[in-house]
Amino acid sequence: MERKIKRKAVLYGVAAVLLVAVISMLSIDMNYQPKSELPLPSSIQASAFLPTFSSAEALKDFLKANSRTQGAFSLYGPYDVNTLTKSLGLPAAQFYSAQEDSAQTNQHSNTNIQVAGVDEADIVKTDGQYIYVVSGNVISILEAYPPLGANIVSRINLDDLQPMGIFVSSDRLVVLGSKYSVPTGFYQPYSMDIKTFVNLYDIQDRSAPVLLRNLTVTGSYFDSRMIGKYVYFVTGQPAYVIYDSVILPKFYTEGQAKEVAPSEIHYSNGTDEYYQYTTFVAVNMQDPTEAPTYLTVMMGGASETYVSLDNIYIAFPDVNDSTSIYRVRIKDNNMTCEANGKVPGQVPNQFSMDEYNGHFRIATSAWVNGVEQNSLYVLDMNLTMTGNLTNLGVHERLHSVRFMGDRCYLVTFQKTDPLFVINLSEPTNPTVLGQLKIPGYSDYLHPYDETHIIGVGKETVEAEEGYFAWYQGIKISLFDVSNVSDPKQMYNVTIGDRGSDSPVLTDHKAFLFDRAKNLLVIPVLYAKIDPAQYSGNVPKWAYGTAIWQGAYVFNITLTEGIVLRGNVTHQTGAFTWNSGLDVKRALYMEDALHTETVLYTVSDKKIEMNDLDDLALLKEIDLP
Repeated sequence: MERKIKRKAVLYGVAAVLLVAVISMLSIDMNYQPKSELPLPSSIQASAFLPTFSSAEALKDFLKANSRTQGAFSLYGPYDVNTLTKSLGLPAAQFYSAQEDSAQTNQHSNTNIQVAGVDEADIVKTDGQYIYVVSGNVISILEAYPPLGANIVSRINLDDLQPMGIFVSSDRLVVLGSKYSVPTGFYQPYSMDIKTFVNLYDIQDRSAPVLLRNLTVTGSYFDSRMIGKYVYFVTGQPAYVIYDSVILPKFYTEGQAKEVAPSEIHYSNGTDEYYQYTTFVAVNMQDPTEAPTYLTVMMGGASETYVSLDNIYIAFPDVNDSTSIYRVRIKDNNMTCEANGKVPGQVPNQFSMDEYNGHFRIATSAWVNGVEQNSLYVLDMNLTMTGNLTNLGVHERLHSVRFMGDRCYLVTFQKTDPLFVINLSEPTNPTVLGQLKIPGYSDYLHPYDETHIIGVGKETVEAEEGYFAWYQGIKISLFDVSNVSDPKQMYNVTIGDRGSDSPVLTDHKAFLFDRAKNLLVIPVLYAKIDPAQYSGNVPKWAYGTAIWQGAYVFNITLTEGIVLRGNVTHQTGAFTWNSGLDVKRALYMEDALHTETVLYTVSDKKIEMNDLDDLALLKEIDLP
C-alpha cells in the first residue's frame, strides 16, 4: 500500500398542488452588467397544427370556458417539492404526493443517461480532470486528478437561488435552478412565486468562472437536456385569469423583461382540469452572443419528459385516467410543436417512453373496472396509435420499463416479479415473447449488454394471506434474455432487511456501471432487523433500523455474477440521519496508462477518493 501511495503522488411525482396566485414577477439581480439583447426571438418555425391566440381577450375567454379550475393558484414542479417542503417546514404529504466514451486524456465515467448523445442535468459532473458539484446553493469546482493533489479551485455562490442541476461541456458550465419568493401574510405558506433560471459560465480558467449570461423564466423548472452545444429546458407556469386579467409567462435577461404575447402561445381545443404554459427554451452554451429561443404551448401539467436526438416528448395526466403527449421537434435553436396524441393510463417515469425507427413507444398503467393493468402502445410520428399490447400483469403494478431497439423489457409486481420480454419489430403488432416470474421486483433496469440486463429493486416474501408480498432489502439481479422466450435470472444479491433503500430506485443518475471494468456502484441505506425485538419468529412485515449509509461497490460479470468488492461511507461512528454525509453519486477517473483508477463518492458535505483496486482511502475533501 505504501508503494502504491508513493506512486500516486503524481439527485408527478406529478406535483400539481396547493393552487395560489402569483401576480407580480420580480427580476433576479445577478450582479453583473446588463446587455441589450431583448426581445428574445420565439421559435424560428411555426407550429402549424396548433393555433395561437389572436389576443389576450381571446386567451382569457378560452380559459374561462375550458379550464375547470378557476381563480388564483400556483403549480409546483417535481423539482420544487423537496425544496419547498424543507424551506416551509411542511410534510411532503401536502404536495401530491450509458456511460459515454470520453474524449479526455483521462478515462472517466459520465452521468448515467437514457439516450446516447442526450445529456441530462445532474448534481455532479466531471470532465476527467475536474469535478463539478452542487451542494446547497454552492457550485464547487474540484481539481480531482491526480487524487493526492485534489483541491477545490473555486466556488460559485448562488445566494438565494436553488440550483437543480448542471451541464459541463468544454469550457462552459450551465447551472439550472429555481428562485423562490415567499410572500408574507395570513395565507402563507399557500402562496409562492417561482421562477426558473439558467446561468452560463465561462470556465476556461476553472479558478475564476465568469458569468456570460443569465436568463430567468417565470414558472417551475421541469426538466432539461443537452444535445451538442444546445441546452434545452422546460418550464411550467399556471395559466389562469385573476381580477379579469390573464397572467402570461415572462422572460428576464440582462436586466430587461419580455412578456410572451398571446399570439405566440400555441394551444389545442378541449377542456381540462387546469392549464399551464409549458415553455421550451433553447440556449447555445458555446456562443453567448446567440439569443435564446423559446416555444410556449398551453397544455395540462407536464409530468414526464423523454428526449431523443430530434424530439422532446412531454407527457401529462389527462382526464379519464389517460395520458396526453406532445412532440416538439428540435434542431439547434429551432423548436416546432408538430404533434399531440393520447393513450390510456399513466406513465411511471421517463423510461416508460422511447423513440425508435420513426415510432414512439409508451408503457402505461391504468385502472379498468377497478382492476389495475398495464399496456404498451406504439404511435407514429403524428402520435397516432399504430399498435398496442394490453392486459400485461393484470392486478399488478408497473414498476420499470427499458426499451432496447426492437425489444421492450417490462416489470410488473404484486406477489412475484414478471419480467416481460416484448417484441416491437412489427410496430402494428407488439407481442410478448416470454416472461420470467421470480420473487421481488426491479424498479430500474439497465442494459449489461445486448442480451443481459441488470435490475435494481426490492426482494419480497409472500404475506401469510398469500394475496400480496412484503418487500424486504435491496435486490440486484442479472438477467439473461438471450433466449427471449425463456428469460432467466442468472445471479442476484440482497442488501439489508426491510427498510433498506437506495436512490437508484427513483433516480437512475445514482447508478454507476462500467462493463469494461466489471464495475457496479450504488448508494445504499442499510437497515437491519434486531430479532431480539420480537418474541419468536420475526414477522415478515418487520422494519429494520438504519445502521449504515454509503456506496456498495460490486464486481459484476457473466461468469462470476455480482460479487461485493467492498463499500465506502462518509459517516464516522454510528449512523446519523440528515447528516449531509449520505453518498448520492459515484464516479471514477483513470490515468491514460490505465495504471490507476480512482473511485470518487460524493455527498452534500464531502468528496472521498478511494483506490478502486482495494478501496483504500486516498483523500477526502469537505464541501461547503
